Amino acid sequence: QVQLVESGGGSVQAGGSLRLSCAASGNSYSRYCMGWFRQAPGKEREGVAAIGRDGGSTYYADSVKGRFTISQDNAKNTLYLQMNSLKPEDTGMYYCAASPHYCAVVWVRSSAFAYWGQGTQVTVSS
Repeated sequence: QVQLVESGGGSVQAGGSLRLSCAASGNSYSRYCMGWFRQAPGKEREGVAAIGRDGGSTYYADSVKGRFTISQDNAKNTLYLQMNSLKPEDTGMYYCAASPHYCAVVWVRSSAFAYWGQGTQVTVSS
């Protein structure tokens, strides 16, 4: 079991930045593929970024490449998502999730992630 709690969401203007955090407790989250997903109203949940168990492999949706950076601090059991140059289309509920599967294969598949946080809202105004 892994418990995940997100924080850091908020409202910003386009071009601004936010850093999301996801605090993990329970089984060592370094055993899992860790991902960030987002869901906008009326849209399906989509994978934004993920980081492999070893922390050396990262994956990004094309829409956020070059703007978002996923990282983790194993000593603090915390996952981060640094979001720069935010756009209105980045608005949505952001979720942290953990999957026991190989990241490269499953990172965009929300069904492969067994553990989820409650989400944190990000709103970007134009």
